[in-house]
Amino acid sequence: MSPRWLFSPGLDVAAFAGTAVLSFLLAQALPQIDTPPWAWLLFVVFIDVAHVWSTVFRVYLDREELRRRPLLYAGAPLVAYGLGVALHASSSELFWRVLAYVAVWHFIRQQVGWMVLYGRRAKSSPLELHLDRAAIFAATLGPVVWWHAHLPRAFWWFREGDFVGGLPAWVGTLALDLHFAVLTLWVVQAVGWRRFHLGKALLLFATWLSWFGGIVLAQSDLAFTVMNIALHGVPYLVLLYTYARRRDAEQGYGAWGLVLRAGVPGFLLLLWGLAYLEEFAWDRLVWRDHPMFFGAGGPELDGVLLALLVPLLSLPQTTHYLLDGFVWRTRDDPQLPVRLGWKSPGA
Repeated sequence: MSPRWLFSPGLDVAAFAGTAVLSFLLAQALPQIDTPPWAWLLFVVFIDVAHVWSTVFRVYLDREELRRRPLLYAGAPLVAYGLGVALHASSSELFWRVLAYVAVWHFIRQQVGWMVLYGRRAKSSPLELHLDRAAIFAATLGPVVWWHAHLPRAFWWFREGDFVGGLPAWVGTLALDLHFAVLTLWVVQAVGWRRFHLGKALLLFATWLSWFGGIVLAQSDLAFTVMNIALHGVPYLVLLYTYARRRDAEQGYGAWGLVLRAGVPGFLLLLWGLAYLEEFAWDRLVWRDHPMFFGAGGPELDGVLLALLVPLLSLPQTTHYLLDGFVWRTRDDPQLPVRLGWKSPGA
């Protein structure tokens, strides 16, 4: 595979720039309304929640991987749950606020991670890598700071009031000015040093379009949901399928490998099933927002039970947030570049 790409030219373009452009066009074409049920099911359940569950192919279905770092993989969900219970017992508002900021940081770090992988594939210099990171942070943090200076908006990250307001409007304007300045510097150095890398450029463009378009330009919860989720979830699903397919060729999943041998449909159907079951539990026990998908009714739970239940239901998400910073570090796993197709087994 060419070192200019993570997967292949066509797949990289489709997963990053293609996803960002299509989600932007879809958000512009649809009425400026709250997210309708079909869009919630497609983007929230079958992309966002499904991509969270795809972590099982990287860790929990792989016995060899579990044996490699047992303390990390057992400890991450235990720590996440314990902290979640403590926060929710203090107040549900505090729980959702902390989770919202952890999620924002996770979304940003994922984009930085993609850029770092591109840089290492292209053997970029340390200075280039620093500029790459700065550009992604600018493309994401600029709109987020602007958002904080213009609360309330027509949308929130998880639920109303999860972000802290009070920033003056001029801080948001300054954040956007700085973000444009850093992006301009990145373009100038990429062209001026004759080190222009198409994969990096497309990733940066996709990130900027999704974050600027999905936060600053968005006028509805639907527009934010579509652009916020698509770029985050779709490339990650591509990454996991690419990894899992090669790991299965090593007989790494045992009987679970049958899912991979059914191709993309088998891979997605398992994740969609897990995502649907999770959202079924959320809806019947907590939210009761989508009876058309999950039916009506459910027990009324008090504060103590919710303090135990809500962190449990969010555990796939919080575990994903914690582990994602560890499991894709190529320096910690010599087999990872081989399983992603970047090196031959004998290299």
